[in-house]
Amino acid sequence: MWKVERETHYFKIYDAKKNIVGYFAPEYGEIYPEEKADEIIEQMHQRHDQIKSGFLMVPMVKFGIFNEGQEMDLGYVIKQVDDVKTRLSYWADFLSSNGIKHYRVMVSHTDHDMLSITLHLEFSTPIELEKNALQEEVGKILTPLQSIGLL
Repeated sequence: MWKVERETHYFKIYDAKKNIVGYFAPEYGEIYPEEKADEIIEQMHQRHDQIKSGFLMVPMVKFGIFNEGQEMDLGYVIKQVDDVKTRLSYWADFLSSNGIKHYRVMVSHTDHDMLSITLHLEFSTPIELEKNALQEEVGKILTPLQSIGLL
């Protein structure tokens, strides 16, 4: 269902309809010397080295009120804020029930009317820097997110 495509040091994640749903950045560990990071990371990918963790970034909530020049009445703003609050509570429940304690919420770099969330994923066993292994692992988070309507 999920498809990951490598883009230099991170992966783009697509759904079954080929829509981009997020990004995954492997945590490569300490790389020395730093000036050879690109070369070393490329070698890690070629060897299918194992990683213990990474960062999954997905959209969290769209406000629908921060579009420049958009006129709104108060009822619309109240409804949007209520919807955002509901969605944030679903996210809080998801994070809590899945034991995800390390995350960052930020304004999306592509849409200033949206928040994105970056989840720090720590794998129960190291996984290979390999497309199928990564698809399977990120799918363990993405599939439940999609099933409860958060993607």
